[in-house]
Amino acid sequence: SSALDLMKSVIEARYSPKEWNIYGAQASDGDNWDSDSVICREILTARLMPLMRYYAYVEITPRQHQSLWYAYQEVKALHPHFAMQEIAGADDIYPVFRELFKRQEA
Repeated sequence: SSALDLMKSVIEARYSPKEWNIYGAQASDGDNWDSDSVICREILTARLMPLMRYYAYVEITPRQHQSLWYAYQEVKALHPHFAMQEIAGADDIYPVFRELFKRQEA
């Protein structure tokens, strides 16, 4: 959650959403304290997503999803410009990034 707080501070200090198209991306193994995953969800939902054009989350783990994944599914349900994918192994890297960052119609 500290990285998301910092992201919000940087946006406020340097990049007015009225003047900039703001895009964010996060890659993680998803391993997070359950309580912090809830905080991350709240920060994204209430403070960051209203400022963003697009946000991509990638969870990199060959095992089952962690608490952050489930918290972010709730963000995705509320914000269509939030995307999430998983990478289970090296073969997934390029296909996942191509999908997340493909050209889309406005």
